Amino acid sequence: MPLILAHTPAIHEAPPSDGKALRIAQETLAAHVRILADEIGERNIFRPAALQAAADYIAETWRRQGYTVDTQPYTARGAPCANLEVVRPGKQRPKEILLIGAHYDSVRGSPGANDNGSGVAALLEISRQFALLEPAMTVRFVAFVNEEPPFFFRKEMGSLVYAKAAKRRGDDIRLMISLEMLGCYQDTPGSQHYPPLFRRFYPERGNFVAFVSNFRSRGMMRDTVAAFRSVSHFPAESLATFSWIPGVAWSDHDAFWRQGYRALMVTDTAFYRYPYYHTAEDTPDKLNYPAFARVATALSRTFAALSTR
Repeated sequence: MPLILAHTPAIHEAPPSDGKALRIAQETLAAHVRILADEIGERNIFRPAALQAAADYIAETWRRQGYTVDTQPYTARGAPCANLEVVRPGKQRPKEILLIGAHYDSVRGSPGANDNGSGVAALLEISRQFALLEPAMTVRFVAFVNEEPPFFFRKEMGSLVYAKAAKRRGDDIRLMISLEMLGCYQDTPGSQHYPPLFRRFYPERGNFVAFVSNFRSRGMMRDTVAAFRSVSHFPAESLATFSWIPGVAWSDHDAFWRQGYRALMVTDTAFYRYPYYHTAEDTPDKLNYPAFARVATALSRTFAALSTR
């Protein structure tokens, strides 16, 4: 049976006040999504110039934040591509790693505003806030290439290339978190869908952010959800279950599961809520930026809490 954690309140409730905490602005998130989905558009190895433009944009954003960008190139189907990484070194436990990642490619035929322009936008703004922090453990931010078909579950998937290399090096990745589609939230009754049986345990409104893990990672997921709830009242649901349930393993966290690492996905639940999933209609105007900004802000505070313990 799936692990069910407590239901949380509705979108309109305000987060706890914290005047010292940095907030992520919806305008900044919207600007990242617009550049990735409108100006660059569909980006994958079948449109190599656009894929490179997206990589260049991410790298330049990170450089402006003060990071040194590690470009990790490889070849997929004869085409050059690369994962991108920046690191905030830990002060007390530098060998322990919290890895936060999002894929920057889009599926063929889609500009990928929510999938996964929203994940990349959150990644870039969370890394911006971490540039001002001194975490106890090392925090890596990674933009993965080739998450979408035809590479998903295959050896040329960017996160699998990365995870295999990390395993060979013996990297002590304590937790990997995949940011996968974070922009769709609505209070309409019946706006949320589920695999069979799950609808009995979860809300009918698509107004929450979801934390999803396999059974091995559920302890880390519980800690992450607890940290999220301590810094925000934004609705959050969580699930630890079998990886074969549709959607549970459908992002970069699965690559780390396959290498024995603990990992989880944070998501708006993708096709269970978002009607424009993997279509040409996945455009920037479809996202709920006020809610997205609340989620991104809460995630930044959550990861800060996890990394400074």
